[in-house]
Amino acid sequence: MAQPVFLRGVAWAALWDAAQKRQTYGRDLDILIEGGKIARIAPHAGDAPPPEGAEVVEAQRMLVMPGLMNIHTHPTTEPAYRGVRDDHGVPEQFMSGLFERSQSMRLDQAGQAAAMRLAYAEMLAAGVTSVVDLSRPFPEWLGIMAESGMRVWAGPGYAAARWGMTAPQTVTWLWNREDAVRQFAAAKQVMKEAEAHECGRLTGIVFPAQIDTVEEEMLRESIAYAVETGRPFTTHISQAVVEIQEMIRRHGETPIQWASRIGLLTPRSILGHAIFVDEHSSIRWHTRTDIGLIADSGASVAHCPSPFARYGEHLQDFGKYRARGINMGFGTDCAPHNLVEEMRLAIILARNAERNLHAADAGSVFHAATAGGADAVGRPDLGRLMPGATADVTLVDLAHPLMQPARDPVRSLVFHAADRATRRVIVAGETVWKDGKPTRLNVTEAAGILAESQAKMLRDAAKHDYAGRDGDVIAPLSLSMWHGRNAAVN
Repeated sequence: MAQPVFLRGVAWAALWDAAQKRQTYGRDLDILIEGGKIARIAPHAGDAPPPEGAEVVEAQRMLVMPGLMNIHTHPTTEPAYRGVRDDHGVPEQFMSGLFERSQSMRLDQAGQAAAMRLAYAEMLAAGVTSVVDLSRPFPEWLGIMAESGMRVWAGPGYAAARWGMTAPQTVTWLWNREDAVRQFAAAKQVMKEAEAHECGRLTGIVFPAQIDTVEEEMLRESIAYAVETGRPFTTHISQAVVEIQEMIRRHGETPIQWASRIGLLTPRSILGHAIFVDEHSSIRWHTRTDIGLIADSGASVAHCPSPFARYGEHLQDFGKYRARGINMGFGTDCAPHNLVEEMRLAIILARNAERNLHAADAGSVFHAATAGGADAVGRPDLGRLMPGATADVTLVDLAHPLMQPARDPVRSLVFHAADRATRRVIVAGETVWKDGKPTRLNVTEAAGILAESQAKMLRDAAKHDYAGRDGDVIAPLSLSMWHGRNAAVN
């Protein structure tokens, strides 16, 4: 059991108002963390002695807030795409690069482990305490989760099809139904192993990988298994125009409508992205029912703005979804895994989509990144600072220049400082990030390993790509190379 922690003289705190179901500010407080819980929140008691045996943290220049919830991320692959996916896309696939990268680029296990360590460190730096890790499992996967000290929902992915290509304008689905049965059985075992882990912070989440790569029978089995075992459920859905077109070709309706018809939209369901709904300007399907179906079902949406904004697309929009009653949470679907920057981008994109300053603001995205994410995974004890809540807490340095003046700390964090002002991250009362580095997670060699694995991935892409191209052809460098004496430099 972690040592009690006494946060003395907290300048600002983001507290949960249970009656109003919203985050609210508190000032000049003492907060006691004991037994992995928020034991007490009280007005600052001046020079009164702290509880016996507690570590005292002088918090007179701190914002104390609930740890952030990252409910959709792929930490075992995305860091390997640094310098690759940032400008990569296929115009014939409505600018998405998803399918071309997936059919050609495959990271080895050493790279996956290194990528995961770096991504988890990035998330901690941004104040994230809980993460939904959606990956293909590999031997070190659960061990690194436990090593990090974070609270993790392990989502071992499974699918009956993988994407292929025969030309820039052609995506194919290559089916292997027998392997899907094997993958699903393996995923069930991995989830059980996660929940039996001695660290006590790992939980399973049922994750059929994409709505278009898993067949109806297995999707029905998946949501039934989630209900039977009390686990949350998630899948990628409405994440690409190519996917929408294929699902309409198969079923005559949008992915959201089909998912609703086969029983996938439930209060335990987290919809990864759900961007290209029927009324989206890039779809313009003849119905206007998708957002309502999500709202009426009680399902949540994991909003990850960055990858789609890079393609020139975005959810239309965060404010509209919330106004229609959808529970919104945030994820980092690509590197960097900086949840605060995703919150900022969500505000900007929503305002531009609606041409309305009030479409989203710091308060609404903060709610989504805390209580919204916690509600999505069925944990009302997380994402909130209140007596009895689990002590997953982030301390932000108000003295950091980018937090000054500290008139409104959440705004300063979201619009200005982001991860740069994170001072300390606590999970279940244990400090897992302090003074610029993780306390438990070993990232010493990860960057070098990842660089080697990325180079191999790019070389080997020629073995998998439909046109035999290596990664440097698929995703060229941003600048041409200078060739010394044969090139003119003015």
